[in-house]
Amino acid sequence: MNRLVTAIGAGVAACALSVGGASIADAKIQPVDTECTNNGGQQPGGQQPTCTGGGLTQDTENQNPAGHAPRGQN
Repeated sequence: MNRLVTAIGAGVAACALSVGGASIADAKIQPVDTECTNNGGQQPGGQQPTCTGGGLTQDTENQNPAGHAPRGQN
């Protein structure tokens, strides 16, 4: 009887982990603004991650919903 209960519990745990892992794998990777650079390759003072004004290049980084850069995505 104990073996049966243990086997059922292990099966339920394996199913729960596989279902939970699927939602993580389906997370959408999106580019996020990280910094601005000017023509000289420098960051202008007081500039926010999203560029405002002309003559600036927007630098982005691919991130997952948790805000981390996944390996091989940048």
